[in-house]
Amino acid sequence: MVPSLFLAHGSPLLAIQENEYARFLTSLGAQYTPKAIVIFTAHWEKETLTVSYHNDVYETIYDFYGFPEEMYKIKYPAKGSTAVADDVIARFAANGIAVQKDPARGLDHGSWVLLRRMYPNADIPVVQISVHPFLPPEDQFKIGQALQGLGAEDILVIGSGVTVHNLRIIKWDQTEPEPWAVEFDDWLIEQFAADNRDALNHYDTQAPHARLAVPRPEHFVPLFLAAGAADPSAKPQIIHRSYELGTLSYLSLAF
Repeated sequence: MVPSLFLAHGSPLLAIQENEYARFLTSLGAQYTPKAIVIFTAHWEKETLTVSYHNDVYETIYDFYGFPEEMYKIKYPAKGSTAVADDVIARFAANGIAVQKDPARGLDHGSWVLLRRMYPNADIPVVQISVHPFLPPEDQFKIGQALQGLGAEDILVIGSGVTVHNLRIIKWDQTEPEPWAVEFDDWLIEQFAADNRDALNHYDTQAPHARLAVPRPEHFVPLFLAAGAADPSAKPQIIHRSYELGTLSYLSLAF
């Protein structure tokens, strides 16, 4: 059995940087050897939930600009799995969630940067799923809940995003996190520890500094998707917490 994970994907430079978080991801991958990975990525937005659907090697998508040339030469040649995708699609349909297939889209950096660190051999099948940022948190939980039980089948569900993600106010030379970013993450941790679903559903009005931390929700909703996919008896655990550039959180949780 494997847990459901929310992992921060941070800067694309994580693919080539050697830092505390990169080392954590390597050690995390060594803990689990799933038979497949299902990943919700903040960098694939669709109004209708969309699931990658093929058995071929994914194209590596470079959905970023202005980075070192070596970033654009990286390949992560994981394969898809129509068998796992069919299972995922059936679970969504059984829960009344509209879903569609995409046989062509590659892996964006919200997926391959993390997975390259965790599973550098790219030998585990991957099914990538889109997000709809503007559904309310309770609906995001329900989407995740449709995938409950995958962990018991050794299929790793990952929500790839960031809790504090405001690129307009990053501090390029700052090594210590901004106090407001820490306070926002502290609040999230407290609500998950207390299983305070009502507060989490209204994080935008109840969490301190919510507008600063989450100016747009596409990176935030994978947290709810991962939490929903967890075994109902699971207790959330902080598996990593660090910050970069003053305002970029690498808070990661297991459910």
